[in-house]
Amino acid sequence: MIVTERPLITPPASGHKKVLLHSCCAPCSGEVMEAIHHAGIELTVYFYNPNIHPQKEYLLRKEENIRFAEKMGIPFVDADYDTPRWFERTRGMENDPEKGRRCSTCFDMRFEQTADYANEHGFKVFTSCLGISRWKDMDQINGCGVRAAARYPGMEYWTFNWRKQGGSHRMYEIAKQEGFYKQEYCGCVYSLRDTNARRQFSGKSKIHIGVEHYGPTPVDGTVADESVNLQPK
Repeated sequence: MIVTERPLITPPASGHKKVLLHSCCAPCSGEVMEAIHHAGIELTVYFYNPNIHPQKEYLLRKEENIRFAEKMGIPFVDADYDTPRWFERTRGMENDPEKGRRCSTCFDMRFEQTADYANEHGFKVFTSCLGISRWKDMDQINGCGVRAAARYPGMEYWTFNWRKQGGSHRMYEIAKQEGFYKQEYCGCVYSLRDTNARRQFSGKSKIHIGVEHYGPTPVDGTVADESVNLQPK
């Protein structure tokens, strides 16, 4: 078992000791899972990310998250990969910038599904590890989480700042210790497209899936597919 050097986190304002964690990947959720676990809070991980493209990338992120959850002894819920619905929700926003309305719509969809599961399975509190990434707008994420929780009376979205109290530093420590796969873009096909465009503009090669790791052992990689053939007509 990992022993964290991070101070114990402050429990949710409601005092509930049972939390559903929406997770996007192992590198972002590792520190959050550890911190919640060591605070004595009963935790379940909920993996719902239909935005992640292509499917090979999705499976890499999910399977790595499952591996770490099993190591920690934390229950893991593998939700649906309903990409057609995600494309439908984000239709017309294909060229919006990162942190814009497409991202808000994406967070809304994922958090609404998380809130639905929480309500059906007796969770009064849910949260997400998305905000620990320095590439994300925490106010945007928290706003989406609070809005999703408000759909059910008495439900709380826990807005704890996971970057604070050494959280960001510990996130990278765990990622290196576990040799997690290092994602090089947010996850969706449009993020992949824009990231590759920036890389090519600066003379770098396109992203290869499954290559970059925080640890020393890479797996075979393929060039990330930016096609949008999954998009509903």
